[in-house]
Amino acid sequence: MGEKILLVEDDKILAISLKDYLEAHGYNVDTAFSYEEALEKLENGFYTAYIIDVNLGDGNGIKLIEYLKLIKDDTPALIISALTDTSTIAEGFEAGAEDYIKKPFDPEELLIRLKARLKSDKLQYGELIYKDGRFFLGEEELELGEVERCILLKLLKNRGKVVSKETLYNCMRNPSPTGLRVIINTLKKKTKLNIHAIKGFGYVLD
Repeated sequence: MGEKILLVEDDKILAISLKDYLEAHGYNVDTAFSYEEALEKLENGFYTAYIIDVNLGDGNGIKLIEYLKLIKDDTPALIISALTDTSTIAEGFEAGAEDYIKKPFDPEELLIRLKARLKSDKLQYGELIYKDGRFFLGEEELELGEVERCILLKLLKNRGKVVSKETLYNCMRNPSPTGLRVIINTLKKKTKLNIHAIKGFGYVLD
């Protein structure tokens, strides 16, 4: 499984055009044509990058990025917008965006910038490697579901630190202590990693 991108753009023609272009270059792209649809997609999917327009018919893309940071989602987010004033650009970066691309733009420019953001997203812990949106144990790719991937990535990015149950719940469709415990146990078996429960708080990858 390669990188999975969420593209949030209310211009359907542009969104479909960008989706086709990125998928032709090997990406798996979900589209959301509104703020509310983006929230629904986020509840039901795990993504390795976000491409978000600022002006959405029912909301603001920068506010969406602020929401992502609020729920401890540190997935790279790129803004695309026709707004070029300095204050909007600054607001986007302050919200947590990693890049800002001004419309109109060449799709190739978006591809180059997206690759640059994902290329740096390589993590390794012992034999476990996260690269290009995929997990490997040694040279063997791990077969993980979206929820498992999301939880493992949060633990890996915060190794040595306790990740709260609430943060991990954001990866789950129907969060519960029992459900989370089952997923953690499954990950421990698949990865052979030391994932410890911190009673009353969450989990930590030692």
